[in-house]
Amino acid sequence: MLASFLEGLGSMYMAGAIAAASRVDPAHVYPPPVAARSALDALPSPPGRPLVGHLPDFARDTLGFVEAAAREHGDMVRFRLGRWEAVLLNHPYLVEEVLVRDPWNWIKHTFFWRHVGAIFGKGLLTNEGQPWLHQRRLVQPAFRHDRLEAYAATMVDYTLRRIERWEDGAEIDVRAEMTSLTFEIVAKVLFDADVAGDVAEIGAAFDTGIEEIGRRFRRPIRIPDRVPTPGNLRYRRSVARMDALIERIVAEHREGCAGPDDLLSDLMAARDEEGRPMPEEQLRDEVITLLLAGHETTALALTWTWWLLARHPGVDRRLADAVEAAVGSGAPGVADVPRLGYVEHVVKESMRLRPPAYSFGREAVEPCEVGGREIPAGTTVFVFPWLLHRDVRWFEKPLTFDPDRWEGELEESLPRAAYLPFGAGPRICVGRHFAMIEAVLIVATIAARWRIEWGPADPRPFPSITLRPTGGLTARLRSR
Repeated sequence: MLASFLEGLGSMYMAGAIAAASRVDPAHVYPPPVAARSALDALPSPPGRPLVGHLPDFARDTLGFVEAAAREHGDMVRFRLGRWEAVLLNHPYLVEEVLVRDPWNWIKHTFFWRHVGAIFGKGLLTNEGQPWLHQRRLVQPAFRHDRLEAYAATMVDYTLRRIERWEDGAEIDVRAEMTSLTFEIVAKVLFDADVAGDVAEIGAAFDTGIEEIGRRFRRPIRIPDRVPTPGNLRYRRSVARMDALIERIVAEHREGCAGPDDLLSDLMAARDEEGRPMPEEQLRDEVITLLLAGHETTALALTWTWWLLARHPGVDRRLADAVEAAVGSGAPGVADVPRLGYVEHVVKESMRLRPPAYSFGREAVEPCEVGGREIPAGTTVFVFPWLLHRDVRWFEKPLTFDPDRWEGELEESLPRAAYLPFGAGPRICVGRHFAMIEAVLIVATIAARWRIEWGPADPRPFPSITLRPTGGLTARLRSR
């Protein structure tokens, strides 16, 4: 069935390529297929430096580096991160070749994932091959439609409880509020765990880990976790704190403190072909992956959404009116989601301009071709939704915040990989429907009651594992 699915996607890709060809400026299309060229030398490349290549420029200003590379050198650009060969892909059809047409020849790239193993281990986010497919099948039922309906009530209830503590005129840290809210929601609906008392400590531990990972990206060499540098010691302490929370959640389940109908119970009940339960280490990796990845990107999408709404008061007013028209004075529920189309458009447009998953990479297992160019085994290709989502070839006035662009048939007319907030191909985010319903319901619940005003300082996008905001995070609450 999976092979048939991929085969169908390949056919759809060809049909989409033909249909979209007339909309593409030939001067900006990636080079046409040619006879396989020897390695990467034929690809254009920005000036680099001896030994470290482009790593200093890439690390200092990642978004600026790739924007300049695509602008000056086209849709396939070669660069080097220390000893790692890399290629930037900046055309939807190139991206589809990797993610959809030949996904099994590409693994999560070593340059990045070697830095995060202590946090995520071999969970769903990082594993490969048959073990990953087995994990995906175990996790998938947690995101069935019937379960999403049950989750929706918890999402709205937790949001209402949080905003009941807000006061008119008070100042809040928007990212901290959205992070703690989504963390509590994902812990409850997936693991039936109450983590309200752990949010601040876990958030601080996760932030410490992310900051250290950001510093690691800037080094041309890897320093193993076991080396007792100050950064490694901070990193290991943050991982230990997260591990302690996971151990507590699992122990509570074993003691019967949680209901049987949640994802953790499913994982604990799973057996392999020989009837053996999931090893403790693997269980830990799955739980921490879903807990951290399941809240971080949604929290960031919400944070960027509130900032964009504050900068566009007309859109904010229209959003509040749309929510009132859809649900009146009550709280929204899953049955209201189809009537909250404008809220969904606001969220989609926010994720277009500020995609939390702003970049991802894949590493070639075997030699292959992309765009008619020979790609040696071990080469990393980078895909930046940050670039694709802001490309004038696919989006009119791409830097303008315009939720109305999603009102018509834009999504159907786009090349499939032009809009990638959740990735594409077999490894598309397993929780994408969960995340969209959660974001729509949270935005609708809050927007009906509160308006969020940012100060004069704008948050700057900081590309780490995700696109986090730095600076200017304090906002003022105004009751509707």
